[in-house]
Amino acid sequence: MPVLHNRVSNEELKKHLMEESFSRTTISFYQYFPVQNPQEFRDFLYKNLDDIKVFGRIYIAKEGINAQISVPVHHFEAFKLFLSSIEPLRALRLNKAVENDTRLNDPVGQGKSFWVLKIKVRDKIVADGITDPGFSMEKKGRYVNAGQMNELLTDPDTIVIDMRNHYEYEVGHFVNAVEVPSDTFRDQLPMAVDMMKGNEEKNIIMYCTGGIRCEKASAYMLHSGFKNVFHLEGGIINYAQQAKESALESKFIGKNFVFDDRLGERITEDVISNCHQCRKPCDTHANCKNNGCHLLFIQCAECAENYTGCCSTECKETIHLPAERQKEIRKGIENGQNIFNKSKARLRPKLAAINIHV
Repeated sequence: MPVLHNRVSNEELKKHLMEESFSRTTISFYQYFPVQNPQEFRDFLYKNLDDIKVFGRIYIAKEGINAQISVPVHHFEAFKLFLSSIEPLRALRLNKAVENDTRLNDPVGQGKSFWVLKIKVRDKIVADGITDPGFSMEKKGRYVNAGQMNELLTDPDTIVIDMRNHYEYEVGHFVNAVEVPSDTFRDQLPMAVDMMKGNEEKNIIMYCTGGIRCEKASAYMLHSGFKNVFHLEGGIINYAQQAKESALESKFIGKNFVFDDRLGERITEDVISNCHQCRKPCDTHANCKNNGCHLLFIQCAECAENYTGCCSTECKETIHLPAERQKEIRKGIENGQNIFNKSKARLRPKLAAINIHV
């Protein structure tokens, strides 16, 4: 059977996307369930989703599925019907993007957050580093909705743990949430257990963007001996929607970082972070324009202009060199595409050159 994938260049695909005359809906979903043949399931999904012009990023593993996609509005019912034909996905919760379809003159607001469909098979839908054969996702924390989350937050015996990366926490988080200071989810799990020792009887709420990481984290905490473990159903995305619909006060402040071209969706008007270059209040993420860098960092509009969208003077100078010279400089650079770089170690040296510390 031929391999099913896209064969058109990204530039051409982006052009076609912007020329579309219809709106799209940006959604995310995940489900933990046993997949006997991930490659076969992957090809089955690709054929059916490609037929209705779904774009986005989907990971398949023996433990389930994780997806961030955009669906043409006029195909949305067909999309839901297709998902419901797959038994484990029949009662699936779909998280619609908070800012979706709110800015009709903005392509991003029209759900145009992806321009190609990529479905990949992985060992796990969330890399967790867990090797204990006794660990199981069948025993996980209890779901809490937005109202229950707000109520638990008033209890002094409640601890809220953010299971996202540092650059996600930096621009937005729940009030009094504990950050687990690690660059990877696999390191965060044992670190969270160590940090919470002595609190085995307290209410522990785990949360993340869409629910996939905190659901696994809640199961790991229970596996590690904690008693009262909860996780936020549908993550921040679902919380924001429920809070808005129920006119609840949002206990999440700032922006919710998202892994598509938007790089964030606003939950409240609070700006709790700073430009990494001038330190003015700012929560706009950008990727360095230098193709040999692409570092993810926070940059205000003024610095974006001063540095031509780059993270440092060095990168700014590089992008003005002839194309062939830039290619020569990039040769031998390991992992130059740091679009979603999780490590502060890469950010510090770049910004230290202009006396900024993070």
